Amino acid sequence: MALKTTPFDAAEYFNDAESQAELLADAFETEDATYIAHALGVIARARGMTAVAKEAGVTREALYKALSEKGDPRLSTLLGVTRALGLHLYAKPVEPNQVKA
Repeated sequence: MALKTTPFDAAEYFNDAESQAELLADAFETEDATYIAHALGVIARARGMTAVAKEAGVTREALYKALSEKGDPRLSTLLGVTRALGLHLYAKPVEPNQVKA
């Protein structure tokens, strides 16, 4: 008998602003562009991709593509999406013991 699986979508589990912010903060801490784009995609799907795309000023299809595993969103898209999600990006100095040589 074949094993039956169900697709997993993390967006179903990030349904509040606090968990979404934690996911995005974790992604930014890794400095992994793919993970950051993925995290933004999860949050956008959790909030409704169509509404986020409209608020960000891009088409839904373009947003799906930009935030896909192989996507590489432009800075303007990144800023538009974070604005649409009601998030602020900010920079803080790295602790001296965390500076990469």
